[in-house]
Amino acid sequence: QRAAHERLAGRRRRRPAVSIRPVDIETHEAAIALAEAHGFSFYDSLIVASALQAGCETLLTEDLQAGRRIDSLVIVNPFAADR
Repeated sequence: QRAAHERLAGRRRRRPAVSIRPVDIETHEAAIALAEAHGFSFYDSLIVASALQAGCETLLTEDLQAGRRIDSLVIVNPFAADR
């Protein structure tokens, strides 16, 4: 068990730094606008809006159209055969 714990601790140390951001009213309003403009579900739009507000360039998801660009964000399916 100790070896497994040490391996897990090592993985935690190697993770890239992430920033956790709250979903605020601006994110919510942007999500509604994206849902209306692109026909996404509200929750997919909330993910896209959050990624755009965070300044992400790439969004990894299997739930949206791979290769699609939304403003500066590119949708990538990490499970697609051509990856």
